[in-house]
Amino acid sequence: MSRNVVAITACAAGIAHTYMAAEALEVAGEEHGFTIKVETQGSIGAENILTEQEIAEADVVILASDIEIDMARFGGKKVYKTRPKVAINDPLALVDVAIKEGTVFGAKGTEVGGVTLGKTTENGFIQHVMSGISYMVPMVISAGLLLAIANIFAFQKDDMGRLVAWGFDQSDPLGDFMFHMFKLGQIGFLLMIPLFAGFVANSIASKPAIAPAMIGAYIANDADFLGTETGGGFLSAILVAFIVGYFVRYLKLVPWPKFMKPIVPIMILPLIATFFIMIVVKYMIGGPIAAGMSSMYEGLNWLTINYSSSTFIIGAIIGAMIGFDFGGPVNKTALIFGTAVFTDTVAKYGIEGANFVPGTAAQAAISVAPLGIFLASKLFKNKFTTTEKVSADSAFGMGIVGVTEGAIPFAAANPIQMITASVAGSALAGGLVGFLGVKFYGGIGSPIGTFVGYIEQPIPFVTWILCTFAGITLTALIIGFWRKPVEVETKSETKVSEPEAQPQPSAAT
Repeated sequence: MSRNVVAITACAAGIAHTYMAAEALEVAGEEHGFTIKVETQGSIGAENILTEQEIAEADVVILASDIEIDMARFGGKKVYKTRPKVAINDPLALVDVAIKEGTVFGAKGTEVGGVTLGKTTENGFIQHVMSGISYMVPMVISAGLLLAIANIFAFQKDDMGRLVAWGFDQSDPLGDFMFHMFKLGQIGFLLMIPLFAGFVANSIASKPAIAPAMIGAYIANDADFLGTETGGGFLSAILVAFIVGYFVRYLKLVPWPKFMKPIVPIMILPLIATFFIMIVVKYMIGGPIAAGMSSMYEGLNWLTINYSSSTFIIGAIIGAMIGFDFGGPVNKTALIFGTAVFTDTVAKYGIEGANFVPGTAAQAAISVAPLGIFLASKLFKNKFTTTEKVSADSAFGMGIVGVTEGAIPFAAANPIQMITASVAGSALAGGLVGFLGVKFYGGIGSPIGTFVGYIEQPIPFVTWILCTFAGITLTALIIGFWRKPVEVETKSETKVSEPEAQPQPSAAT
């Protein structure tokens, strides 16, 4: 009997797993003769959107998602909820399980896959934070690049060509233009933290939480409002987002009078939540967090300025975390920390005093594992099967655009070997960029990022390539020397594991 399936795929970052899961399901449909249409909800927005007719005719709706999906369209339909990785690893088995175990969506308390409708959804801290970061990243990159480009024109030279001052000559048309471009970038950095908080809260409690969280995060970073020397930074934005998100979620449970229901989501909930978070920020969390964050970043900057070796150690730790679990929680924690340090120190000290070390180390390490696998497959050809070589080529496609997840198939087959190699190489890459003072403003976290993006480095273009390639080479050597030569292949030999030739996503994590 033919099966008709519709699905939605979405991951926390909205980049890699979203499209890998979609393509895995589509390929399974072609190979095994069932009809499937997949809607992707990635960082670019919803694509290949399911129509009402397609949903109505479907035997089951599969939600392979790490984030909240609006269920309103699926009333009365059999729905099965899972994670994108399940779709990537075995899409055919997922369809079979969804057909058998999917539950009709509707009643409160109904189980749908891993989700209980009407109760707290299975959403972790990292998932909500990464949802906010996925919305913030375009602003970080655009504002950072504007600042970086304008900054080039701010260094004033004397007649001998020596740099003598920093600032814009507004009497000159070009200088005035660059001054305003620099201001534009600063506005972007001012708004990025409230934007982040708004969409973290949105991930928890949907649209009514966005405005209160944005306003709360703004005042939590306004030193004048708090009466402190500095704002509360990224940590305050995270706290505000979660407080607002769960406060609004519980406000939704209030049995509002019927005549008020039309205005509850657009007026009542945002109003109450905004007043509530103002009280919380002003009189409870604002001052202590601002003081704590100021001390932490002053200490971090003091370390990096006074002890050159500390930049290597910090970069190596961040790099090792990036390489540890191939896009998992530890990887995302390092990415979040790097982003937080960069955005907060920009807000506190300006772009010229920002601490780039953790964020740059994370980007240098992000492609080491998949590109290390690819290089190992070329240097040690007798230690890879034909199928593994195909998977290594796929890993290259992902790694070259900064997608760590390209290493997952090999990590699943040889976890100790791959984790060791990945952590060592990623730590080396992260440590080197930290020690050499490389500054990653935006672009792709792979060797080609030196051409696609803006990176300040001691030797233009070259330093970034050497640092990242050093990590890639170390990873490749560890993999190559660790593995044993493969036996002569037979026609029946097929795989490292079935899903290893992963489809490539269209953008980097």
